[in-house]
Amino acid sequence: METLKQIFVYLIIASVLAPASNAGVRIKDLTMVMGARENQLIGYGIVSGLAGDGDKNIVFTFQGIANMLQRFDVSVPPSTMSAKNAAAVMVTAEIPAFSKSGARLDVTVSAVGDAKSLQGGVLLQTPLIGADGKVYAVAQGPIAVGGFSAGTGGGGGASVQKNHPTTGQIIGGALVEREIPSTIVRGDYIELLLREPDFTTAARMAEAISGKFDGSAKAMDSATVRVTIPDILKDSIVEFIARVESVEVIPDVPARIVINERTGTVVANSRIQISNCAVSHGNLTISVASTLDVSQPSPLSQTGQTAVTPRTETSVTESNTAMVSLPKMPTIDEVAKGLNTLGVTPRDMMAIFQAMKQAGALQAELILR
Repeated sequence: METLKQIFVYLIIASVLAPASNAGVRIKDLTMVMGARENQLIGYGIVSGLAGDGDKNIVFTFQGIANMLQRFDVSVPPSTMSAKNAAAVMVTAEIPAFSKSGARLDVTVSAVGDAKSLQGGVLLQTPLIGADGKVYAVAQGPIAVGGFSAGTGGGGGASVQKNHPTTGQIIGGALVEREIPSTIVRGDYIELLLREPDFTTAARMAEAISGKFDGSAKAMDSATVRVTIPDILKDSIVEFIARVESVEVIPDVPARIVINERTGTVVANSRIQISNCAVSHGNLTISVASTLDVSQPSPLSQTGQTAVTPRTETSVTESNTAMVSLPKMPTIDEVAKGLNTLGVTPRDMMAIFQAMKQAGALQAELILR
């Protein structure tokens, strides 16, 4: 009877811990199709209309304005210019795969000189080039700056600044002029690239796809899954990719604890396991206080002088912290409860996790930021 009861309890625990049938993640959220990626664009331009907040004595700003005016048959020596209302900027953007001519892109504009602010400025027509040196888009338009800078002149005035007024955006400020060729089909297959490479996840993904398309997928390594296109869908590549992306997989993640000592942040996933160990964490506080005492001679004494003597008091306080024993292979909830019993702070928890790792009790990857 006792054995049947234990089996019944084990079945209940197994059913609770087993992943639900709908707990998978879409392949679309785990991978990207090789060849269908974004490309970076960059350009050098001039922003005008800055009302005295532009570059002061920047040689390349003067030269850039002179070159731009030369296109309109206006010849001005750069050495004779004043560019207080203009600023030299770098313009960056990302062009998605399969972007057609006429599509619009968001661009980021940042000052490269000594301009105080880009607020109220207008970016003049700026070609955006790719890594191959070809122009793929052209940017132009008014800049939206999510900040401001205000202050009085002179060395003694006060100033106020919010965010970064020398960086701004132009939503839809670039027009695509040339499409970047993209190839997603190689022979009779496509390749899926995992955003978080993992051998187990890649194997599960290949198995799930093969179950839906009759053994058409194969895991090449921890980051690549090759999927053969069925003959019936070779003329419907987009439909095939959409059906593959809708397949759900339960990803496998390694046990990992990430610690950021600068911010005091500790993040751990649910796969953390700790071997049987005992933890004790106490704080030692040493206080040193110095006071000044006055020493005076006896009344009606003809000898002696009033003197000031320092007095130092030192006290040592150590908090009494009990040792908490963690069970063998506890869950992350049990670890959190045990450490909370000790009253530890996030920074104390960092020291405890590092000590557990050195003791060989922490069965997880410890990452320090």
